[in-house]
Amino acid sequence: MNTPDIHAVKQYLLQLQDTICQQLAAVDGAAFEEDSWQREGGGGGRSRVLRGGNVFEQAGVNFSHVHGDAMPASATAHRPELAGRSFEAMGVSLVVHPLNPYVPTSHANVRFFIAEKPGCDPVWWFGGGFDLTPFYGFEEDAIHWHKTARDLCRPFGEDVFPRYKKWCDDYFFIKHRNEQRGIGGLFFDDLNTPDFNHCFAFMQAVGNGYLDAYLPIVERRKTLPWSERERDFQLYRRGRYVEFNLVWDRGTLFGLQTGGRAESILMSMPPMVRWEYNYQPEEGSPEAALYRDFLPVRNWV
Repeated sequence: MNTPDIHAVKQYLLQLQDTICQQLAAVDGAAFEEDSWQREGGGGGRSRVLRGGNVFEQAGVNFSHVHGDAMPASATAHRPELAGRSFEAMGVSLVVHPLNPYVPTSHANVRFFIAEKPGCDPVWWFGGGFDLTPFYGFEEDAIHWHKTARDLCRPFGEDVFPRYKKWCDDYFFIKHRNEQRGIGGLFFDDLNTPDFNHCFAFMQAVGNGYLDAYLPIVERRKTLPWSERERDFQLYRRGRYVEFNLVWDRGTLFGLQTGGRAESILMSMPPMVRWEYNYQPEEGSPEAALYRDFLPVRNWV
């Protein structure tokens, strides 16, 4: 089938948001607060945030479904075929900032876009992925994360995981620091072949795979003891997360430049962060190991 089923995509995304929030809340013991909102130009969403939890200092899981009669000029500059088309965009996006520095930050999103014009075939695609940002690296965790990503890709072709892993490594690169944001995962965009059912199935595999990849790591690390030293390094490295999102992330920039809801767009930001001028980790330290052994791109599986 190549006729997009927009209703099925929306129902899946709403269910995915519910599932992720329920499972994160079960791990933490605290509850998410929900904030429903409407977009002036059409559509809206529901943002859910867990703050000050036992495991997660802040976790945000956002669903949005926006639509309009015409694409903004910033969106059609690189896709001129979208000019004059009405559009719908929907997705789930989440970022989890744990309290314990030994538990990595994680990010995931899955999204669907369609633009239509009378008398023309619709233009549509899926995108998404997930990536992991540890502060203190563990090989066991990195292998599990990438093995889960590889295994969910396998039913869709042996070439899928290497291609989308590389895309993730290339995308989550902080150019002005010349370093990776984390240890990567999967990233894909503009997916619309061979047909709608295939692409929708892959998007669901990525959405469902996020918890399989992340929760076992959380369970292994959430009770490890930590001190002010680890906390200081965690807050310093969170600065890299902020820098990437505000300088390089296409979704953040698109949302802010097109009048999106700032509170939902910026819920990815950590609740606490710090910068330190010309910080250099002590040679041979666990902090130095992150830069030496985990941030450089490598094949974990």
